[in-house]
Amino acid sequence: MSPSPNESPPPSESGPRAASQIAALRKPALALVAVAALVVLARGAGDRLPEAVAWVEGLGPLGPAVFIVLYVFATVFFIPGSILTLAGGALFGLAGGLVYVFIAAFTGSSLAFLIARYGARAWVEERLGSNPQFEALDRAVAEEGLKITFLLRLSPVFPYNFLNYGLGLTRVSLRDYMIASLGMLPATFLYVYSGRVIGDVALLAGGASPERGAGYYALLVLGLAATVAVTAVVTRTARRALADANPAPESPDEDR
Repeated sequence: MSPSPNESPPPSESGPRAASQIAALRKPALALVAVAALVVLARGAGDRLPEAVAWVEGLGPLGPAVFIVLYVFATVFFIPGSILTLAGGALFGLAGGLVYVFIAAFTGSSLAFLIARYGARAWVEERLGSNPQFEALDRAVAEEGLKITFLLRLSPVFPYNFLNYGLGLTRVSLRDYMIASLGMLPATFLYVYSGRVIGDVALLAGGASPERGAGYYALLVLGLAATVAVTAVVTRTARRALADANPAPESPDEDR
């Protein structure tokens, strides 16, 4: 039976469905645009780091404070901080450089962690919270957050800047995250010491890099061992979490 001319056709569901799909894609698209903008900004700002380091060298007593602010900025905006860590040794010596670099790295990484925790954690939970694999991994990090984060800090496989934000998306506590920052000390010491040995900011600005001596290879071995260890810990804990979340069904014979 055909509808009468006065009857309107039933409302189509394609309109609301398309609108909801567009709304669901809006946040990821904005996030991708923001990340792309950060990458472009980081690349441009990274090219100016040698000039910034040379400027810090001429600031006298204000140098350490400005250096720390510059390092924190670099950490938050994904700018590689290796040249700044080397420059810390060249500018302030071994003891001063180690203290200033660690304070800056600790502050910057904590700030990045908090940005990820309170800016994107809810979105990640909304999208992946019901995924058993993600839930198991998230639970593993929450249960052994201090151990896992400390090992991640020792490992050279996981980039420092991305790790700051990535851990903010997990359930590791801020306390464990901050304590585990001590895992940054071996690499920080090696780079600051190398910068002290080079001793010339102009050489660092020209691209001078530390020699790969015994300390470098010792740190590499330590980092690789940490990578294996953190993989084992996460795998074991995640497997246990998955088993708890999905218990094996009882055999029918057990009920008889």
